[in-house]
Amino acid sequence: MSLVEDLQDAGMVVFEAGTADEALIILEANPEISSVFTDIDLPGSMSGIELARLLRSSRPCVTITLTSGYLKLPKGELPPEVGYIPKPYDIDHVLRQIRPLALV
Repeated sequence: MSLVEDLQDAGMVVFEAGTADEALIILEANPEISSVFTDIDLPGSMSGIELARLLRSSRPCVTITLTSGYLKLPKGELPPEVGYIPKPYDIDHVLRQIRPLALV
């Protein structure tokens, strides 16, 4: 199963974007979105880290969690108050990280 399906099965409403630009369009159209989970390595005009930095300044109430199977980031390299879960990840770990954040 994909992460989207796992999150939906856990009762979450999920919007899926292939690029940071698509994510920004979805976020603009859906101001109720409270949590973003994104890969660091994204195609398009910006990385997941750049998206996280932009969201941190423009939508400070949105919680953000980054993931990557290639990069191992020291905590100091993440934007403020951004979580990180390395791949491969267990869906229960992702849910424990996202669920409380999405309820804020």
